Formats: sequence, C-alpha cells, structure tokens
Amino acid sequence: MSSLPLTQEDRVLILGATGFIGKRLVKALLEKDIKLRLLLRNPSKAAAFVPEGADVEIVEGDLIKKKGIQEALSGIPSAFYLVHSLGGKNLYKNNEFAQMDKRAAENFIKIADNEGLKRVIYLGGLGEIGKELSEHLKSRAEVADILGSGSPAATVLRAAVIIGAGGASFEMLRYLVERLPVMTCPKWINTRIQPIAVQDVIHYLVGCLINPETAGQTFDIGGPEVFTYKEMMQQYAEARGLAKRIIIDLPLLTPVLSAYWVDLVTPVPSGIAHPLIEGMKNEVICKDSRIDQYVPIQKTPFKESVKSAFLEEKSGPGITGF
Repeated sequence: MSSLPLTQEDRVLILGATGFIGKRLVKALLEKDIKLRLLLRNPSKAAAFVPEGADVEIVEGDLIKKKGIQEALSGIPSAFYLVHSLGGKNLYKNNEFAQMDKRAAENFIKIADNEGLKRVIYLGGLGEIGKELSEHLKSRAEVADILGSGSPAATVLRAAVIIGAGGASFEMLRYLVERLPVMTCPKWINTRIQPIAVQDVIHYLVGCLINPETAGQTFDIGGPEVFTYKEMMQQYAEARGLAKRIIIDLPLLTPVLSAYWVDLVTPVPSGIAHPLIEGMKNEVICKDSRIDQYVPIQKTPFKESVKSAFLEEKSGPGITGF
C-alpha cells in the first residue's frame, strides 16, 4: 500500500509532541522545513521545545475528552500518533492506563476517518502476541490495531528499549547500574532484547513520513546488537567506565517487589516501573529487517547510544523528570 508523497504545502500533525519522542521529532521535522501542527492539552508547554518563529500551529485539545481533535485534523494528510501511558504514580493506578490509551485511540481514529486523514504513523512496542504478553505491550499492540482499523494507512514501528536521556526505560537502567555495584534481579534479567538509540528511532519515524511506500506497513526497529537485560547492564557499565556489576538472579523476586525496589533506587515511580518490569519477561527482538529497504540508516551501537544520552543532557531535551 502507498499514499501520496509529502509536499511542501502539507502540514503534519503530531499527537504526543511533549513526550520523550515527540520533542525530538518536532526538532527533526523542523530541520527539514516540514510545517507542523501540534495537539496539546497545555499549549504553554510548546515554548520549551518549539523554536520562536517556527512554522508550527498549536491546537489546544484532549484525546480522552474529544476536545480539539477535529480542529487539529482539519486539512491534515499525515499524522504521528505518539500518545502513550505507562502507569500512574503508584501501582494501584496501573489498570487505568490501558483503558485510557484505548479510548484515546478510538476517539482519534473515528474523527480521523471523518476528516479524511490519509496516513497515521505510530510508534508501538515489540513483543509477540499471546497470553504471556505483558499488559504494557498488550496495550501498545491494541492501540496499533485500533489505528490500523480506520481509513488512514497506518504505519506501525515496533521498538524495544529506547536509549535516550529522559526515557523511562533508560533512566531506570541508568540509576540501577550507576548506584548499585551489586544487585539482585528477577529471572527475566536473562530475557533477550534489542535496544535502539533514540536518534535512530527519530530517523525511522522521519524516513517513514518521507517515503510513501511505508504506508500501511508494520516494521520492527532495533539497534545492531541483541543482549539479555543482564548483558545490557554490563555493557552500560563499560560504556560509563564503571566496574563490572555483580548481578544475582533471584527467581522469587516478583514484579511488584521489583517495582518498589526500583522506586527506592531510581526516580522512576513504582507505578511506571511496574509495567516496564512486567514486560521484561517478554523477548523483544526484531523478527525482520524490512525497514532497511525503505529507510536505510547507520544503526547506532549500544555503547555509543549511552554516551550520546549523557551528552544530550547538556545540549538536548535531557531528563524530563517523573
């Protein structure tokens, strides 16, 4: 499936522009002189990441409340859907995030159908569908299905752990390895993953927008290396010049206990840490590399992505806080 290529007159809509990926995507698209429109619950936040004088329209709105969606979509051929929830500030709020994400996606795609949106590009998560899939990854897959059920041609990018300053997964990794030379972890520490640098994710997102042949397709995206979580922690320590970490597998350590432990050691609240930790039981590696046919890039090695994340703290979006 393909759609019309992007033209100089086209304005691109971004939903979720204030997030970890969204801010970086705004910067990357503006560097290519692409006109943007952002749907924001709080328009005042745009000043922090939208350069003065940039060709960016701001629409105040809320996907859950169905506010501003029609206005945001008016005359728009292509949109990025980067709206994600992880969880609340505590474990008891975790059951709400999946329902909110589902409702937001349903509200969006219904109005997108009526407004004639041609393309939607969504960043989801890797993980094979099945009864063992974590709630976090199930929710990502559900949103992808909802977006794919509408008239717009949906491009879905499925990523695992994204390495970049301010991302919840990276911050959890960073604080654990930096602060704990010895740590006990659940058995899922031996699960295989394929981390990807945040700058590579942005390149793929921009590339999919520019290449109309990616419309209507689903792609796995990952970095050049596959690790277990334990190996990734040791690679992080090496990249930072730290002594080798002692990591002890503790099969009886439950996700709930792990989440509270992470809450004590890192700035990531247990309500956010829990869905991430639960997802560690699922292998998340790329099953194919078809994306390279459409958006060829030089993939960033893991250690380089860690070093880039620390440089970014001084010059880029940096730590967003929780």
